[in-house]
Amino acid sequence: MNFSTVTAISTCMVFMTGCFKPDNIQKQPPAAPDYTMDSSWLAKPADNDKSVDVFYVYPTIYTGKNPENMDISDPALRNNAKGLLSAQAGVYSPYANLYAPFYRQQSAASQSMEPNNGGQNAFADPAFQRGYNDVERAFDYYVKNLNPDRPFILAGHSQGSMVLIELLRKRFNNPTLQKRLVAVYAIGYSVTKKDLKLYPWLKPAQGETDTGVIITFNTQGPNAKGSPVLLDGAIAINPLNWKTDATPASREKNIKAEFFKDATGTLIESIPHFAGAYINTNTGALIATDIQPIKSKKIDIVNMGRWPAEVYHRYDYAFWFCNLKKNVEKRIKSYLDRKVPKP
Repeated sequence: MNFSTVTAISTCMVFMTGCFKPDNIQKQPPAAPDYTMDSSWLAKPADNDKSVDVFYVYPTIYTGKNPENMDISDPALRNNAKGLLSAQAGVYSPYANLYAPFYRQQSAASQSMEPNNGGQNAFADPAFQRGYNDVERAFDYYVKNLNPDRPFILAGHSQGSMVLIELLRKRFNNPTLQKRLVAVYAIGYSVTKKDLKLYPWLKPAQGETDTGVIITFNTQGPNAKGSPVLLDGAIAINPLNWKTDATPASREKNIKAEFFKDATGTLIESIPHFAGAYINTNTGALIATDIQPIKSKKIDIVNMGRWPAEVYHRYDYAFWFCNLKKNVEKRIKSYLDRKVPKP
């Protein structure tokens, strides 16, 4: 090898080192979950002692930049996900057998925080689709091997609700699945009027006991602006009075808010009659009103990190926890009563 060749190689190596720092090298996506293995499930009951299941998809908990998708083998992330089995899935688990897959969700670091998601289709992002495909495989395995005939609820929050909306779009133009569907609680992301037109099998809830329907809302204050999860044409139902119009519900209708530490599932504070609510029919936002004081310093609904002021996204479950819990019980009873003819 002559001197000029060595010099050229050395120059090239210096150039590459300057341009491609180790932090900029995109890692390969983590290995895909194998849903035949119990380790790929956040929750999978040993016994199905209830008549109905819930298939729950947890929200965004992974914030790393590299790789773009959550590694489900990471012990800290696995533990954080477990906390949500109380903080959110605790709404459903008293009345339904709880199933929840781990999935390679998209990192918060690559999600847009622009108003209306910056006008972009977040569902088309390859990082989102990677996580979605995991959940779709988990659902297929669940239906085929873990629940061949029981009715079920689909439930999630934030990115988990996005995944469920995509699952409904792609897989639920299926009469067999539709008949087994008690309800979908797609909370913390938007089901839109456009969705209802493009996918006519998506049925929004109209009251507190209809079944085979979607319960969806995004909680905000009256002065909130620019939420990335509240899309144009969003629909909503009020979890205090189960109306879809602007009819206000006073805080007396709020049974009790329950605030948890999401990472551990530890209950921090319970507040009866915490807030009222109405739907802004122009934006589709669920507006929290007459919010009562919170005693614990561990709960801050003013400074919410990357979320705009009065966008109470992280508290979509907490504000209305006991009303949601009661509603799950009612919808299950309504479904079972309709399926079993009375003597």
